[in-house]
Amino acid sequence: MKKTTIIEIEKINPKKAVLIEGLPGLGLVGKIASEYLIKQLNARKVAEIYSPHFAHYVTVDSEGSLRLLRLEFYYWSNSKGNCDLILLTGDCQPQTIEGQYEVADAIFDYAIRNNVDLIITLGGYQKEVREEPKIFASATNRELLERAMKLGAKSSPSGSPVIGAAGILVGLAKFKGIDALCLLAETYGHRPDPRASKSLLNLLAEMLQFNIDFSDLEREISRYEEIEERVRRIQEQRRMIERRRQRTEGEEKIFYIG
Repeated sequence: MKKTTIIEIEKINPKKAVLIEGLPGLGLVGKIASEYLIKQLNARKVAEIYSPHFAHYVTVDSEGSLRLLRLEFYYWSNSKGNCDLILLTGDCQPQTIEGQYEVADAIFDYAIRNNVDLIITLGGYQKEVREEPKIFASATNRELLERAMKLGAKSSPSGSPVIGAAGILVGLAKFKGIDALCLLAETYGHRPDPRASKSLLNLLAEMLQFNIDFSDLEREISRYEEIEERVRRIQEQRRMIERRRQRTEGEEKIFYIG
């Protein structure tokens, strides 16, 4: 394979669509959000992207079969509104600068063919999280940014870089004649963060006016919180043991001359 290739599984023809991108990144925030949305909306897979710019290994599925790394487009037809959803997720991001732009061009080609007039990219914003994760937004126009801010998002700080597909797609959108919005949720970034993903999905549900059941995601959040609490207790026990060891060594070094 010498260039990025899209394989269409099913032809779709939405009159109007929003493309939501959620690929692996900080805390897997975008990927968790996009995949949860795909599952909850029962969206169907309609296309795949393969590229020589993806990592040079294959993955093994649950049945033991090998396959190349890929991105996947899913489609949800909104029977109660005038805007369908095309959801993009996948195994990885391109490994090179050139690859990011080549894959982005392929995504735009597919989006334009399927009447996408808005792209929303999702990701994580590395920051210490004190309460509920905040959402930081940036957009190709002020009207779109203000729309997100009315729903609780904060404007991204000036000069903040948005790395990877979440930034490149928004950056190129203006040249393609498509509006684009980037939504980043606060996350520590060192482990999968479903709580940050839930914050993104809450805002998306309000913005695009669809309903979503969060019960499965909330169970996942509880599971990670339990794991973190166990890790915290183990770390505290190790610190106590280390402090005792240091005190014992200090006492052993005391001696008297008489």
